Amino acid sequence: MKGVGAALLLLALTAPLLAMSLLDRMIFQPTPGEALRPEGFGAAPVTLHAEDGVRLHAYFVPAKERRLSLLFLHGNAGNASHRLPNAALLAELGVDVLLLDYRGYGLSDRVSPDEAGVYADGRAGLSWLAGRGVPDSEIVVFGRSLGGAIAVDVARGRELAGLILESTFPSVADVSSSFWGVALRSWLGKKFASIDKIGEVRCPILFVHGDRDRLIRIGLGRRLYEAAPEPKAFETVSGAGHNDVVQVGGAAYVERLRAFLDRLEPAA
Repeated sequence: MKGVGAALLLLALTAPLLAMSLLDRMIFQPTPGEALRPEGFGAAPVTLHAEDGVRLHAYFVPAKERRLSLLFLHGNAGNASHRLPNAALLAELGVDVLLLDYRGYGLSDRVSPDEAGVYADGRAGLSWLAGRGVPDSEIVVFGRSLGGAIAVDVARGRELAGLILESTFPSVADVSSSFWGVALRSWLGKKFASIDKIGEVRCPILFVHGDRDRLIRIGLGRRLYEAAPEPKAFETVSGAGHNDVVQVGGAAYVERLRAFLDRLEPAA
């Protein structure tokens, strides 16, 4: 019986860790390598390091006439190179763009990503911009989907120029509940719980969400918006799902981002 008891104790101790490891594998869907070459988008590869020593790959896309700098935090799948067209589009609006590959993604170190790790990666992006002499007051953080949760975490408590949250959610538990009810909520706990952090954001926030998003429903985006402090705005992209906001939004989407950035531009 001692052997059985020891086995049960070991199971009790390791089961939560195994569950979290499984959840991380479900959340993070990295693609290694590089799908698109940066040269065609006016981008240059850069290397930076997270506070725990993990080497991170990123692309820097300079604006022709810089007014602000932007840290682009992408979603849970693929890698940064897939977002180079989006980064180039943002650079046309007058912002230098740092587009980051999280750990385990793209050309970054092949380290298994987890919540704490990708938060550290986001902070590394801000530190890299600071090392170029860019103050917080001239930095916009852009987070899409899972990247929105990372963006909220790294933005809270900082006097940034602005925050853009596209197709994002209050918490992983809320996303799960929209599909499977409350059954998994206690297991998911506070995983990527932006709803608990958004009140600490100290800059203007623009929320963008497609009204046909079936992965992260627009009601979840609105719930996070309602919890956010002013100044804030919510932009609905009619007819857009989760991954086609830019394409469906078209010129109107671009102009909405431009108007937001115009209000953030520091005085000369």
